[in-house]
Amino acid sequence: MSSPPAADAGTPSFSPLYQQIRALILQRLQAGEWRPGEPIPSEIDLAARFRVSQGTVRKAIDELAADNLLVRRQGKGTFVATHAEQQVQYRFLKLVPDEGTPASEGPAERTIVDCRRVRASADVARALALRPGDPVLQVRRVLAYGGEPTILEDLWLPGGPFKGLTAERLAQWRGPMYEMFESEFGVRMVRAEEKLRAVLPDTDQASLLGVTLQTPLLSVERIAHTYHDAPMELRRGLYRTDAHHYRNDLG
Repeated sequence: MSSPPAADAGTPSFSPLYQQIRALILQRLQAGEWRPGEPIPSEIDLAARFRVSQGTVRKAIDELAADNLLVRRQGKGTFVATHAEQQVQYRFLKLVPDEGTPASEGPAERTIVDCRRVRASADVARALALRPGDPVLQVRRVLAYGGEPTILEDLWLPGGPFKGLTAERLAQWRGPMYEMFESEFGVRMVRAEEKLRAVLPDTDQASLLGVTLQTPLLSVERIAHTYHDAPMELRRGLYRTDAHHYRNDLG
């Protein structure tokens, strides 16, 4: 059985063959050959395309499915994962109610406080792999559950990929924000890293969340990445935890 064509490979020769196929499928996903929610070719077709065994393709797809990039559907095939699917939405939502589940609580009521284009500060540029002074979009919003302001978020997005994003578009969008990024701007968040700490709010933050200056809040700083680990969002959130808690499933 021969290896994938050299023109397609682009991976070190010492990589296991299934990892080379994984990288090739990832390239096709990034290029938009198969869009979120669409099926990818069958294992047999991919094996013929890359000139490898079906077992090698299956192992590559298994890894991509484990990374939540692909979704297997019994009797239907394998599809590109999308943030429109409930199980993908909740993969990035870690704040859950003390009573019930995120699904039973329902979607948050969202208020866009601010949305404007600014120049990236040094720390924002570093997080997004930009140069200080590069254009970024800065968004501030409040998420409320049951009428109670619960999360205050400040987001920074690179200006180029999100050209045309406005406060009006954000306010009109009814689904998850990552679904909007995916469907409207072709940017799919596939991985995120977070830092957590306990903090006290400043005056503006306390006012927006309806708490006192002495109320402890959970600070969550997230950098979200698209394919090939390219950072596409810096998000700093302040979470009230009087009726919610942060939950992370390990393993």
